Amino acid sequence: MDQDLLKQCEAEAQKWLSPSFDAETRAEVQAMLDADDKSALIDAFYQNLEFGTGGLRGIMGAGTNRMNKYIVGMATQGFANYINKAFAGKTDTAVVVGHDCRNNSRVFAETVADIFSANGIKVYLFEGLRPTPEISFAIRQLGAQAGVNITASHNPREYNGYKAYWDDGAQVLSPHDTGIIDEVNKVTIDDVKFEPNNDLIQIIGGEMDIDYLNAVHEAMVDQDVILRQKDLCIVYSPLHGTGRVIIPAALRSWGFQNINVVKEQMVIDGNFPTVVSPNPENSEAMTLGMKLGTRLNADLVLASDPDADRLAVVCRDPKGEWCILNGNQTALMLSYYIIENKKKLGQLKGNEFMVKTIVTTETIAEIAKRNNVEIRDCYTGFKWIAREIKISEGEKKYIGGGEESFGYLPFDKVRDKDSPASICLLCEIAAWAKDNGMTLYDLLMNIYLEYGFAYQDAVSVVKPGKSGADEIKQMMEDFRNTPPTTLGGSPVTCVKDFKTLKMVKNGVESTIDMPATSNVLQWFTENGTKISVRPSGTEPKIKFYIEVKGEMGCAKCYDGAVATAKETVAAIKQDLKL
Repeated sequence: MDQDLLKQCEAEAQKWLSPSFDAETRAEVQAMLDADDKSALIDAFYQNLEFGTGGLRGIMGAGTNRMNKYIVGMATQGFANYINKAFAGKTDTAVVVGHDCRNNSRVFAETVADIFSANGIKVYLFEGLRPTPEISFAIRQLGAQAGVNITASHNPREYNGYKAYWDDGAQVLSPHDTGIIDEVNKVTIDDVKFEPNNDLIQIIGGEMDIDYLNAVHEAMVDQDVILRQKDLCIVYSPLHGTGRVIIPAALRSWGFQNINVVKEQMVIDGNFPTVVSPNPENSEAMTLGMKLGTRLNADLVLASDPDADRLAVVCRDPKGEWCILNGNQTALMLSYYIIENKKKLGQLKGNEFMVKTIVTTETIAEIAKRNNVEIRDCYTGFKWIAREIKISEGEKKYIGGGEESFGYLPFDKVRDKDSPASICLLCEIAAWAKDNGMTLYDLLMNIYLEYGFAYQDAVSVVKPGKSGADEIKQMMEDFRNTPPTTLGGSPVTCVKDFKTLKMVKNGVESTIDMPATSNVLQWFTENGTKISVRPSGTEPKIKFYIEVKGEMGCAKCYDGAVATAKETVAAIKQDLKL
């Protein structure tokens, strides 16, 4: 054990035994100090939980590297200081505060509201849990200067988090991100104003729900399709989270009448008792929904994650068995339908654009290009999609955008991932497919046949703790210094390094046009394969995204095309030692 590190952690822990911290926290810290095994102490105190460009996310508990009301308090005090500087002279500065279903989320949200109010900032505090996209919407609707949502999204139950938003309803970007971080880093526990000014805290809820539900209607493409297929059999689960407040109501407001919920998962519970992980990316989380879907002979099964920004969809394959779509396939289907049907209905005026992240399937770009719709690439994270909407506001029309990690935004009244609107639109797509004698699966096969087959795989290598962070850093350095020359048997013809914004294609170096740098590497091969690698911004892992193109001559050829692609993916993983 590193004795210097241990001494440093013990010194930090001793500070948490002062009267500035409550008895429960002091007892938890003392127990870590007294334990023979110091690993918990080190992990809780070896660093400060970093307030990054998206806010905070971490395991709940006492310590500088944990989510607790003191870390939340210092973050909020710094955020309040920045808001008061950025809007100096403004007498009616306001923020929106919301939260999800997680343990401590309400306590943290009330702590945030108290501190903002104590700093002279009006707070619109949601009465109870609400979806992340509704928080984003409310910021814009109320003309607030900023917002905070207490959520750890789809992370495991022991996590919680803090998402910081700016006045456009998007998570903060430059220069505000670094400005807020600088202010947060200056704050000590004694600086935090925990005593609220209750006159500045206003509870909101039902009226904002109505406004948001009305806005979600703007994502609708064809009302007539829904009216013809209003009895489409839909199964939905909120995975114990915030979607239960909004999504069934949204589906009813669109005209769907046969909505069935997974009752066990309609129960609000931060322990997520019916799933191993509340992440719709994990097929296990969809098990109960599929069981209900089988019993009801449903057309599709849908779920949202705990803060209802991400979604998952399950449809039937030709054998009638459930098929879970991956995030790329969902984004692909949404993008295809929006473009194709807006075009058929004469809704495309020539100034529309879509946005996808650099790690999302290139087939979306192919669909957009063939239909003369502008497509833009941006970094992972919806704040970058929001940026594209903002810079073109009033000049060009955003009609959709998404990422492979089960997030999509089909309209522009929100500036974050939006599962309520996306789920409603997916049900419209299923209705349209049924109207044309197809399932969602059949529609996906048709898209592949028209625009080309591609298979995606993702690998997340988890490296927890300080040693893991060092390993991830070293892996990125090694890849950067010695990039692969062949992958899956095909020569690498293009390397993109978004940290240096340099691209080398066929031996020729050029500059990548992006608004900022990012620690991402991409390799493109001669046969059309794309591989992206980046450290996660919110979890202790390094992520690899692999997209392999293939041949698919008919709808029944899909399984064969997947099998061939999997062989290529296996070879790529071997080349990368994954």
